[in-house]
Amino acid sequence: MKISRLFLLLLGCLTLGFACKAQKLFEENSDALPKEIEQMYVKGLQFLSKSQLSSGGFKDNPYGTSPGVVGLAIASMLAHGDDPNHGPHSGNIKRGLSFIINQQNKTTGYIGTTMYNHGFATLALAEAYGAVEDDRLGPSLEKAISLIVTSQKKNPRGGWRYSPESTDADTTVSGAQMVALFAARNAGLAVPETAIQKGLKYFKSCQTPEGGFGYTSNRGPNAARTAIATLVFALAKEKDSATFKKSFNYLRKAPESSSYRQYYLYYGAQAFFHASPQEWNKWNRKNITKLKQSQNEDGSWGGQFGTTFSTSASLLSIALNYRFLPIYER
Repeated sequence: MKISRLFLLLLGCLTLGFACKAQKLFEENSDALPKEIEQMYVKGLQFLSKSQLSSGGFKDNPYGTSPGVVGLAIASMLAHGDDPNHGPHSGNIKRGLSFIINQQNKTTGYIGTTMYNHGFATLALAEAYGAVEDDRLGPSLEKAISLIVTSQKKNPRGGWRYSPESTDADTTVSGAQMVALFAARNAGLAVPETAIQKGLKYFKSCQTPEGGFGYTSNRGPNAARTAIATLVFALAKEKDSATFKKSFNYLRKAPESSSYRQYYLYYGAQAFFHASPQEWNKWNRKNITKLKQSQNEDGSWGGQFGTTFSTSASLLSIALNYRFLPIYER
């Protein structure tokens, strides 16, 4: 399902240009029109490009200058499949990566001030590594992954929470670190299997009898957290496990989270995609319809964590239609 070097598929497709993109776009049955999704995606990218600051962050405060939000914006640009070194958004990508690297503690490898930011920023570094021409990416990514692994070793629950020194854990912060670990492994970095297994064990401790996942325990499940867990077990190649099957069965029936909507979209799209082509096709069509109706004239989407996060997460929820990121390979 995964390839050893992140963006190997992307680099091959870049030589074919738009023809390759057309082949990748909606390669499975869908009612959605490729032209519609392309127009929506391009408008979103144009908004992000125009709202980026010279520092690499984004205009909306306070979230636009959070390394994790910048990381998701970069990922949404990379996911469109344009040349990351010479394409229309190459300057934005490079400025965003520089922003993240400059925010990283050169000694500890910690990016930003919360593990939320660290996880999403590390994911962006992993997805850019091997595709973007920047010699700083490898060392920066290695330090970021080392911080995640070291933090987990200090945590008696085997997960992560707000700071690297936290001794408690929750499924949302832990999900960001787990996805970053899988992306780094795809990029060719050595990620200890013990870290993956400890993370999975923590998630299992938070699964409720209904199959959903709670925040810090096996109580109070919802769609967003269950989408996170479903994706984590899919990336771990545990789709035949009882844990995964119960999780996806709960997710299929759970009402969409009214709060944290874009957060749910980001994880939900990937969870459905990895779990079932048929279920994803249905989910994807509904998501495209809703996003088309709610996209602002300037190409953005609104949400509780600002326009940069909301726009990036919305774009990433439909980026699976392109299949350019190896993290999106089944």
